[in-house]
Order: sequence, then C-alpha cells, then structure tokens
Amino acid sequence: MILDRASSYIGTLVDDLVTKGCSDPYRMMTSRSEYRLLLREDNADVRLMPTGHRIGLVSDEQFEELEEKVRLTQEEIKRVKKVNIAPSVQINEYLESCNTDKLTNGIKLSQLIRRPQVTYKGLAPFDEGRPELSEDVCEQVELEIEYEGYIQLQLEQVREMRKLESKALVAGTDYTQIKGLRLEAMEKLNKIQPLSVGQASRISGVNPADVGVLLIWLEHRKDEKAKE
Repeated sequence: MILDRASSYIGTLVDDLVTKGCSDPYRMMTSRSEYRLLLREDNADVRLMPTGHRIGLVSDEQFEELEEKVRLTQEEIKRVKKVNIAPSVQINEYLESCNTDKLTNGIKLSQLIRRPQVTYKGLAPFDEGRPELSEDVCEQVELEIEYEGYIQLQLEQVREMRKLESKALVAGTDYTQIKGLRLEAMEKLNKIQPLSVGQASRISGVNPADVGVLLIWLEHRKDEKAKE
C-alpha cells in the first residue's frame, strides 16, 4: 500500500522524511503539501476510503455508502451546470442582501455559486428542480463548483507528477556514472537511491536539469535493452 503526496498528508510526511531528510523535529503543516487544495478535511473519505476498502479496513456497506455519495455529488454538479436562473425581483433581492451584483440577464446556477458572497444553500428557493440531498453532498457540490478551476489545475499537476512517478529507477544505480548530472545531484541520488524520477525530482539538490538528464538516461537504457 502506497499513499502518495496527492492522496494524503501522511504520504507527504513519509515522502518528505525519506526524500528530503530532516535534522530537526518534523512538524506536519498543510503548507508542506503542494496539493493541499485536494487534501481537504471534507473529502478525506473520498480520498482514503477506497484504499481502506482494498486492504479490508472499510466494510462493503461503508464503501457502498461512499460510492452513493460520490454518485449523488457528481449528478448534482452536472445538473447545477445546466440550470438557468432568470432575472427576477426575488433573486435580485437575495443577491442584493449578499452584497453582490444583481442579474440583468439569465445566468447558469453554477456561475452564481462561484460568487464568494453566494451559497448553494442560499440559492435553494430559486432552484425548483433541486433534489433532497444530505449536508455532506451539498457541501461537496458547493466546494467542487466554487473551486473547480483551481481543483482542475491541481489535478493536472498530479497527473504530471504521476507520469514521473511511473518512470522507475533501478535500485543500486551508481549515479556518478551518468554523464550530465551535477556533482551535488550525484551525491544526493547515490545517498537516497530514489525509486522513481518523481521522487528524485523532490530531492533537495536535484534540479530540473538533473531530472532531464535522468529521463534521457532512462530512454537510452531502454533502447539498449531493446537491442539486446
């Protein structure tokens, strides 16, 4: 079982201690994670229960409840993005009470939810087709819509990170034999012996140029093996 930096704070903690080292007492702060927008308290069940179910810590019944929550959340997000809100006296009175601009033209409900002064719950009277949902689902719908742009950006960063994580390095490699690496990078890589290029990229003293050298070296190594 591996919990990576994008799935949990404990994954961040373990990776930091192994990859970066720590001479002082280590304090786990949210600022240590580059993916903290994904590592929220409200979505801990969505992030970690699949792993818990896979290793037998979460029952089938609990996991089915989670799957139902995720299904309802995604269905409601899709619905909200399709709902149009027309200007009216009532909606404009509500928006004015929230200290935000009134409507002069129709607008998608999801666009209104993205306004910082407006809430998903507060818009319920103007959303006639809204199904009855639990507080957990409502909270997820609001957060996923409100921060959608930032969340998608971080998910793209995670995908790029996992591409590097998928490029495995060979245990016991003598990095002093790889041409192009800086001396500091050679020393750090030999000491830590990272399992992947992704882990190597997070080592203090290994810069993007060194990562590029490792990627080229892996490709050459792959070509040489193919010729054998």
